[in-house]
Amino acid sequence: MPQHSTDIIHRTVPGPAGRIHLVERGTGPLVLLVHGFPESWYSWRHQLTALADAGYRAAAIDVRGYGRSSKPGDVTAYRMLDLVEDNAAVVEALGEREAVIVGHDWGATIAATSALIRPDVFRAVGLLGVPYAPPGGPRPGQVFARMGGDQEFYVSYFQEPGRAEAEIEPDVRGWLAGFYAALSADTMLPSDAPGPYFVSRGGTLRERFPTGPLPGWLSEHDLDICAGEFERTGMSGPLNRYRNMDRDWEDLGDFEGAPLTQPSLFVGGSLDASMAWMAEAIAAYPTTLPGLVSSHILDCGHWIQQERPDEVNQILVNWLESMAT
Repeated sequence: MPQHSTDIIHRTVPGPAGRIHLVERGTGPLVLLVHGFPESWYSWRHQLTALADAGYRAAAIDVRGYGRSSKPGDVTAYRMLDLVEDNAAVVEALGEREAVIVGHDWGATIAATSALIRPDVFRAVGLLGVPYAPPGGPRPGQVFARMGGDQEFYVSYFQEPGRAEAEIEPDVRGWLAGFYAALSADTMLPSDAPGPYFVSRGGTLRERFPTGPLPGWLSEHDLDICAGEFERTGMSGPLNRYRNMDRDWEDLGDFEGAPLTQPSLFVGGSLDASMAWMAEAIAAYPTTLPGLVSSHILDCGHWIQQERPDEVNQILVNWLESMAT
């Protein structure tokens, strides 16, 4: 029986580390959706319906370590090459030979690397929030260690096993609420407030989060769903992504400076700190992203596809349709 666009299907498929959970909707060319930190397939809830209604088979995964996907105990099992293999395994398990891949936050970097390493599988790539920067440059751990001055950059804070878990896991729901609010356009603190991306020596990230209402895009029900996943699984799997950045730098040495040549899309948030931190990467797109079809900056914070779902949906559908003609 044909699947209607209103149907939503949860399934697990085999992957290199065990199982990969995904949610799919619709029929047609496959679009693989990859979330970031700290999210899950649920961050694509608005896009699943829009893409299905436009004639695509949209599949949003739980990245390794998240949700109902397998959670290896070894920190090194979360290196980028493993996540690329997971994405290729999903495409194969769904009976397809190729897919368009779209990612947000860490998912954008995972999507870009998947397209870079497996152009035979991923024919186009969409990046939300985090610009494409080719592998190479200085070792990441050394860069992040220098960023904070007398404070500590959040990436360095996340890299020590157990440390961020001790802050987050006693109150996952409260921590997520503050983290989401800190990076959302309608609830982030003023620009002159202490930055939520830095930790004072001996302090926590949470002490710099807003304490007011939830962002407009996040209902209490949405927060319950997001928190419930992490309360069940813990935070180590998601945080292990940060703990492999130097390993990724070594693993991807053969791709240093390599451009992404497939048709591509970039969508950034005007109030997302990544836009400032990675301005040079965006300026380099004529060289590093020669297949760029369209680029958009939306009036929002970091959680682009949730803060501005209608605009993102239209951008994605227009981009996909432009490649079909």
